[in-house]
Amino acid sequence: MPRNPYTRLFAIPGATAFTLGNLVARLPMGMFSVSAVIMISGARGSYALAGAVTATGLAATAVVAPWTARLVDRHGQARVAVPATVIAALGSLSLLLCVRHGAPDWTLFASYAATATTPNTGGMSRARWAHLLQGDTAAVHTANSFEQAADELCFMLGPVLAAFLCTALFPQAGTLTGVVLLLTGVLVFAAQRATEPPPQGRTDPSIAASSPLRAPGMPALLAVFLATGAVFGSLEVVTLAFADAQGHKAAAGVILALQAAGSCAAGLVYGAARPRGPLVRRHLLCGAAMTALMTLPLLAVSLTGSLAVLAGALLVAGMATAPTMVTGMTLVQRRTPQGRLNEGMTLAVTGLLGGIACGAAGGGWAVERLGASTGYWVPVAAACTALLLSGAQACATSTPRHRPARSPRASNEA
Repeated sequence: MPRNPYTRLFAIPGATAFTLGNLVARLPMGMFSVSAVIMISGARGSYALAGAVTATGLAATAVVAPWTARLVDRHGQARVAVPATVIAALGSLSLLLCVRHGAPDWTLFASYAATATTPNTGGMSRARWAHLLQGDTAAVHTANSFEQAADELCFMLGPVLAAFLCTALFPQAGTLTGVVLLLTGVLVFAAQRATEPPPQGRTDPSIAASSPLRAPGMPALLAVFLATGAVFGSLEVVTLAFADAQGHKAAAGVILALQAAGSCAAGLVYGAARPRGPLVRRHLLCGAAMTALMTLPLLAVSLTGSLAVLAGALLVAGMATAPTMVTGMTLVQRRTPQGRLNEGMTLAVTGLLGGIACGAAGGGWAVERLGASTGYWVPVAAACTALLLSGAQACATSTPRHRPARSPRASNEA
């Protein structure tokens, strides 16, 4: 067997093809919101309207995404993902036309809400790895680490690409490019039928009744994802405000990209490693490391006020987020009932997005009233909350009253 664990992954027939399609489909996830803000604010002269439209889309996604994922589990990835993507693409194109032709504001909200049907391509990719690597815990760990690194890479490059296209070409260029990439990537991904997990259908009544939200330990774990998302959302807003206060707002994108780059690199290294010990304890330790490293940006701005020092602090701070997300997603896979994997992982992503929205609001409130430097206490507080929730759910899952309800898959956690 090859020594490089990633070489082993992509030696599986069809793995490279579905991964390439998934990466192309995932890149627009970091493009659409930035493109929408630039397009709407430029045409209507209102950042408030642009923010309200994107927030509406996020709220709609939180409602629709788990339902879409449930259909994917029931009927298969290709059968559901392709029409869902077409609906989302039409919503983006409708938004573009409404903005360009001066349609009423309510049409912008309705159009962007239609993009909520965009399938969770990252979750579908993780589901394929879980299907292909059944019983190989080490390989699943490597696959989850790769997927987290891919998430960080796409969310690092997506906003930069969107901003470049919208400013260098024309305001609608980011949205148009995102639609083309999304449709192309999903079609390539869906065409790889040999690696697709078999649909569960309606044949097993136990699967239909076993919602991921009712699985032991899942509600507490989703609360951890919510708090972790608040770390990301607040960190982005506070960094933008701090760079603006220093007179270097354009540098904020580069600084935030360094944080994502640190997380991406750490995810790949963590995937090549072979961590030992109970998964719940590893998740707790990763959360503790994230909490400790989130104090670095606060110290950087408080003691130096330098953007260069802040950039280095964010690069280091990002190195704990990927391992935390990898262990969290692995726990979601272990705790999700059989046949509901896409739904379980989509619920985790939904919790993360909800946390990002809350963190962005909290960070903005702190910056407005306390100042940009003081605002860095918000991601620290969110990381502490995630750590406390992680510790609470670790204690809860280790008590005897949960042991009879644990599935064979979940028994690997301890």
